Amino acid sequence: MITNTFQLENINNNYSAHQDLLKNRVILVTGAGQGLGRAAAVAYAKHGATVILHGRKVEKLEGVFDEIEAIGRASAIILTFDLAEITDESAAAVADAIASQFGRLDGILHNAAWTYGAMPLAQHKLEQWQTLMQVNLLAPVTLTRACLPLLLDAPDASVIMTSETHGHFPKAYWGGFAVAKAGVETLVKIQSEEWELYPNLRINTLIPGPVNSPQRAKTHPGSDNRKLSHPVDLMRTYLFLMGPDSTKISGETFVCQEITTTDAQESSYQKKKV
Repeated sequence: MITNTFQLENINNNYSAHQDLLKNRVILVTGAGQGLGRAAAVAYAKHGATVILHGRKVEKLEGVFDEIEAIGRASAIILTFDLAEITDESAAAVADAIASQFGRLDGILHNAAWTYGAMPLAQHKLEQWQTLMQVNLLAPVTLTRACLPLLLDAPDASVIMTSETHGHFPKAYWGGFAVAKAGVETLVKIQSEEWELYPNLRINTLIPGPVNSPQRAKTHPGSDNRKLSHPVDLMRTYLFLMGPDSTKISGETFVCQEITTTDAQESSYQKKKV
């Protein structure tokens, strides 16, 4: 199992989020079109938040938007842009748009991720390295920095960075994706210390573990994922970290479920000389 992480047993077994946990809050969820991002966006909306749905494909986001609107107690907007192409200027434009429409931002769930699948480091081209770093590490950094003035103005702001099993248990063939996710965990530790003077602002790492999701289907083609947890099964942790019950917790790594070294080693890539 992963060690030196915040223990989640009590959260997974006992935590119950109040219905109005996120009432009047505005939360940005990246990669909200499917999987964990979609489940989190809906969960936040069910608990009162206005959710900004980010993704690349508007048709996926429209389905999430309709689901949130049907809840009847929250609202959502759709925000489409490609994290692989984000710049300081485009991130600032996103922050300006949020400020103009809502006047506030209370949290960001950095859920969006990208991987080319398992392959040896020797096969990683420079362009692939750049995309993996850009989407999985640099884009969250850039977007958070652009939104920092809004987050600082919030009475209780939370930033959640999503790592991954292989960022914590680095194994062969996970290459640039694992390196980027390991960088996320280091980033959170550093950023948390730099934000110590701001008690209203916190940042934590979340590792979902193996989940039956489109991302899992991409990295483990042909695997039987039916026995894995579903995204909705992990939402207690997502709610806890985004809501006020985690106010005094920052710089921690949260693991949603037990992860073994076997989970970390699983790969669809067959070893061969390169």
